[in-house]
Amino acid sequence: MTTSDKPDHAADTATETSADTADTAETVETVEHTGVAAQDWERASTDPQYRAAVVDLLGALAYGELAAFERLAEDAKLAPTLADKAELAKMASAEFHHYEKLRDRLTEIGEEPTRAMEPFVAALDGFHKQTAPSDWLEGLVKAYVGDSIASDFYREVAARLDSDTRGLVLAVLDDTGHGGFAVEKVRAAIDADPRVGGRLALWARRLMGEALSQSQRVVADRDALSTMLVGGVADGFDLAEVGKMFSRITEAHTKRMAALGLAA
Repeated sequence: MTTSDKPDHAADTATETSADTADTAETVETVEHTGVAAQDWERASTDPQYRAAVVDLLGALAYGELAAFERLAEDAKLAPTLADKAELAKMASAEFHHYEKLRDRLTEIGEEPTRAMEPFVAALDGFHKQTAPSDWLEGLVKAYVGDSIASDFYREVAARLDSDTRGLVLAVLDDTGHGGFAVEKVRAAIDADPRVGGRLALWARRLMGEALSQSQRVVADRDALSTMLVGGVADGFDLAEVGKMFSRITEAHTKRMAALGLAA
């Protein structure tokens, strides 16, 4: 399907998806940075607790990108056409390049990447096992909804990181193109059979709950990360702000559901 062949609403919602991502990135970048967030890595990493938090963060992100690569490669097997299969393969490749950047950064700062990722394997693998898609459309919604929730969470954290780490995190959260692709395919499927919408809406709500629970478990299990979120290591966060953060993530999820043509 060429651009000119796409339904108008698919093109519009894909544009809205990209705009939302750009707005989020711009918000992060235009924050007036103070404290740790105003420092570079060399200076900020002299605090051992902050360093531990960043290693945890990069380890979680690295395994998340590696798992995303594996999942997209698997989802490509469910693709109904060769063009769809090729598109997912391209996205999988982009995720692997993101993983490589994080792996290289961990090595650069003297950390062993596998050791940094290991604490997050069980939680992320458990999430993916509990939310294994049953078909192509569920796989698309999972990648779009689940990955976007994770990206929103990491963007929130990035605003309180040192400048070097913040730049890396935002770079690996760049949209691989899956958002617009998923919106187009899911809305086309709903147009062809409106009954699909109800099933996918229930699926997306389940993903939202599982993703938030998994994020909270990961943070709770890692002292350095939890300290970063509630104050101490990173400036500006407190318990009230954490609540606001998850409210913003939920609001963004509602907008993405609307872009897909699903009820939140």
